[in-house]
Amino acid sequence: FSTIIPPETMRNLIRLILWIVVILVVAAGLIAWLWPGRGPGGSNTAARDQRVLDWIYRPGENAEWAVEAGQRCGSAPFQMPTYGFIGYLWDDSFRPGHRHQGLDIFGGTDVGATPVYAAYSGYLTRQADWKSSLIIRLPADPLLPSRQIWLYYTHMADMLGSTLIDPAFPPGTEEVLVEAGTLLGLQGNFSGTPGAPVGVHLHFSIVRDDGQGRFLNELDIDNTLDPSPYLGIPLNVHNNPPDIPRCSDISDGDQP
Repeated sequence: FSTIIPPETMRNLIRLILWIVVILVVAAGLIAWLWPGRGPGGSNTAARDQRVLDWIYRPGENAEWAVEAGQRCGSAPFQMPTYGFIGYLWDDSFRPGHRHQGLDIFGGTDVGATPVYAAYSGYLTRQADWKSSLIIRLPADPLLPSRQIWLYYTHMADMLGSTLIDPAFPPGTEEVLVEAGTLLGLQGNFSGTPGAPVGVHLHFSIVRDDGQGRFLNELDIDNTLDPSPYLGIPLNVHNNPPDIPRCSDISDGDQP
């Protein structure tokens, strides 16, 4: 065989094959690390995937997993914004390179059946082109009053983008004062692409201010805050225990 292919060419070919093998091994390792169940959340993410499916298809069998809308965990400043199972956490991973910026709370109901409420008092804005989203400005972060933060709510529309936001907050609403417990709308399944729905849930996140009175881009996790201390539950994927994320001692707060 070596008489057909010159020795130097053979050596170069072998080196090329070895490099290809190394690259494939590294790529496979990276994908395995970033893929759900192998990324930041480790094996707990895979467990949450299964629990989300169990909740969606059999919510009645798993009612003890749910948090209650309008209730607080201990001395946490925020009320729970909706009823349901907290299926995905802050900094969870659903696909390679993805980092989840907030919480996904699944109602376990049909579209438009599970109410969503204001978790804290603030000033509500709904931009003119927002079909399923609202954001509420908190002039003073209850945990750090020197800074302003924003509470972002989304997926409040059906699969085609028909809004489920309460009519009190039409497109173009700006800086309307809402008290904690105010009805904002209903859980939906709008993904941003009509006809390509997600599971019925509320996505809730805490967004940083840019220092000029505007909210930063919520799609970047670095622009969001760990919701754990605000809701009184370990909700950071890096320190969440393997059990169901819910309040161990939810006190009865003001019901919305």
